[in-house]
Amino acid sequence: MRNLPLEYDENHVLVAGFAQLPKGTTLYEVQKVIGFVMVVDRKTDTIMDASFTFVMDLTNQFISQLVKGYDLKLGMDPLVERIRNQVFVPALGAIIQAIRSAFDRYFECRNSSRMMTTVS
Repeated sequence: MRNLPLEYDENHVLVAGFAQLPKGTTLYEVQKVIGFVMVVDRKTDTIMDASFTFVMDLTNQFISQLVKGYDLKLGMDPLVERIRNQVFVPALGAIIQAIRSAFDRYFECRNSSRMMTTVS
């Protein structure tokens, strides 16, 4: 019944956030919306894995590495600062908004009955 990869278990959740890309950019003409998906360990509130819906693999890999291992309990500000200091692309605002959307969704679900706390 359990088909999760070995590194994921019932303490891991998949959370997504989306944001509209800035009009007038090449990326907007290609995909209009950016998605951010993260796997979070709900025992530690740590981002274990992350991915963006970018056309360029390098962009996805670079920004994903910036967020992996981040402790969501620290809030968004330190993560946003890290991203602003290392990412200089036209879609920066949308990237941050997509992450913020997933961040908000995670804590919204975590603090509701939708996400039951589990094992040890």
